[in-house]
Amino acid sequence: MVSKKLPQDTLAEQLLEFALKSGAEVAEVYQSRSLSRPVFFEANRLKQLETSQAEGTALRLWCQGRPGLAVAYGIVEPQALVERALALSQLNQPETIELGSNFQPSYPDIGEEVPVEKLVEWGKETIALIRDAYPEVLCNGDWECDVETTRLVNSKGLDCYYTDTTLSCYISAEWVRGEDFLSVSDGETERGNLQPKKVAEQILQRLHWAKENVSPPGGRVPVLFTSKAADMLWGTVQAALNAKRVLEGASPWAERIGKQVVSPLLTLYQDPQAGPYSCPFDDEGTPTQALVFIQNGELQHFYCDRTTGVQLGTPSTGNGFRPGLGSYPTPGLFNFLIQPGSGTLQELIQLLNDGLIVDQMLGGSSGISGDFSINVDLGYRVQNGQVTGRVKDTMVAGNVYTALKQLVKLGSDADWNGSCYTPSLIVEGLSTTGRNN
Repeated sequence: MVSKKLPQDTLAEQLLEFALKSGAEVAEVYQSRSLSRPVFFEANRLKQLETSQAEGTALRLWCQGRPGLAVAYGIVEPQALVERALALSQLNQPETIELGSNFQPSYPDIGEEVPVEKLVEWGKETIALIRDAYPEVLCNGDWECDVETTRLVNSKGLDCYYTDTTLSCYISAEWVRGEDFLSVSDGETERGNLQPKKVAEQILQRLHWAKENVSPPGGRVPVLFTSKAADMLWGTVQAALNAKRVLEGASPWAERIGKQVVSPLLTLYQDPQAGPYSCPFDDEGTPTQALVFIQNGELQHFYCDRTTGVQLGTPSTGNGFRPGLGSYPTPGLFNFLIQPGSGTLQELIQLLNDGLIVDQMLGGSSGISGDFSINVDLGYRVQNGQVTGRVKDTMVAGNVYTALKQLVKLGSDADWNGSCYTPSLIVEGLSTTGRNN
């Protein structure tokens, strides 16, 4: 069990006091403590149980307007950390100080812990369901309960914290058929409960589709990205919505607020209370907020932290996050949701006369340009609305922005893939190449 109060309860206050006494105008302390209890399965059997705990403290201060950031893990010597941050501040240029103040909210804990025994039970149940249908398959995976407490305190009166508990699982099923090797993987991240039957059914569906190897389609055909694979498209969109990229002139949407940028079928947003990636405040202490980025294809908002918000002339959207403990806050997303459409995955498949399903891939988009060329790690051919088999040695290439303007259909089967909640979708205009079997 992780206490709300972080270890060395007075450490943050000590660091702030030492920093101000040592010449800093203002200072901020960010503390993170995590506890993880994963259980691992290998070759269908329980392999090991683990417990790992980590604690980290980041001190950020400004001396003569110059920022300095120092990080320590585990036990911290306050004076030494302050001296390190002060020394580093002398290497930086002065900057405008953007800190929250006089804000001491009380946030409830998010999520619930489950015992290790329950994780083991879920793992065994999932593997049993898969091997009942395919006894020759080898399953590997892990089931995990993570508890993380975050606290942010500064010398201007800000003091906020919360504890976040998430459950996750990942499983891969390996099927060796002579010289043909197939690996199907899936997982789930939720709060409070995992669903072994759901994860197993998704693996079983892919194994069933992969019973036969078939020739891939060629040329420009409709491509169905499953919810697991569609995340590849959204990385580019997230970059284009980043206010920092707008300021740099890198986003193609910099001057497009209020204009159509993607298919009218698409509505993209963030929600502080949605799913396992809910979050009450960002790493600058700004409360997170519900925000629609694109409404029915029309660009509404970018996301920003305090610094980029000032440069754009808008308040922070509560999206200032640290890529790592030793990093400065920068615009980032805590969750990203695509409003689902209608139709199950099976109903989307029935819409394809001759097309390709992409479920797992190697490679991805080339960043904010949107151009991509991916090797299909796990894909299937569809003919006359039916999956005919697995395709190998197949590539798909195109541009994300173009593809999202040529969206055919959004499914209703939205699911979390990392911090992105996305349904399956069909797009046109992508080029497919492959080698006949």
